[in-house]
Amino acid sequence: MWLPIPPEEIDGLPDSLEYAHWDGGPDFPTDPARCAFYCVPYMKPPQVCTRPLTAMTNLRVVQTLTAGIDHIKPALADLAPGVRLCNARGVHDASTAELALTLILASLRGIPDFVRGQDAEEWRSGFRPALADKSVLIVGYGAIGSAIEDRLVPFECERVARVARSPRTTERGPVHPIDELPRLLPEADVVVLVTPLTEGTRGLAGAEFLSRMKDGALLVNVSRGGVVDTKALLTEVESGRLRAALDVTDPEPLPAGHPLWHAPGVLISPHVGGPTSAFLPRAKRLLRDQLHRFARGESLAHLVATTG
Repeated sequence: MWLPIPPEEIDGLPDSLEYAHWDGGPDFPTDPARCAFYCVPYMKPPQVCTRPLTAMTNLRVVQTLTAGIDHIKPALADLAPGVRLCNARGVHDASTAELALTLILASLRGIPDFVRGQDAEEWRSGFRPALADKSVLIVGYGAIGSAIEDRLVPFECERVARVARSPRTTERGPVHPIDELPRLLPEADVVVLVTPLTEGTRGLAGAEFLSRMKDGALLVNVSRGGVVDTKALLTEVESGRLRAALDVTDPEPLPAGHPLWHAPGVLISPHVGGPTSAFLPRAKRLLRDQLHRFARGESLAHLVATTG
């Protein structure tokens, strides 16, 4: 079992399994051909994460520590049939939802301008919009989307609408199918993107999507940069019609000199939705649970794909 967290730091791992620690370093801890369960290093480039895969001839499970799998899924085509890919659903719910709420509040209340004013020793007071009485649309209503709504509840929003790939009903109300976005977008003051990056969602927030958002609305992206068409977004924010708060961008990392850095009404954080103090205890719980399931021959949690 290759783990990116030292196994001695994870209490309660099954004794029947053999463990090795690898977090993306140049040297492999053991022969990759012996690896049956590979937990992908966290926050490492795709070329690092996929490097040992072709040599893992006895691999049975690939486990990510991210909810998104776009960085690892393309490499699965070269693996033997039957290898299971599991994601880290639930691990990042709290920290990503916290950041989404932070970006919403900071953008609405003008926190970046206050920071710039403090740096310049200027008292920049004025009228700012509140989150109270706003209509929020969550696009991608899975575990993280639900956690975002949990944190919106105390803020007296007028309405929270939910969109996912498939319609369903929750305790808080309906989840609309994605084909209802054209109707829902004009009603939202804040649109939060938390959908996974797939061929179906790449460029989802393009020119047509953005044009349907109401004047002055805020787009918040805590999913993947590729979900937004950067050129189309720049057109909207540079005109002053929309604002944006982005934890992810396309390209990423955002290079120096890119126009998004200084576009009006844009707040950027450097893809920090997941790496907080909440990550490690939740990642350890996930690995402990999955490895016990693996040792007992049980079905694994959060299975998203199987090769072959």
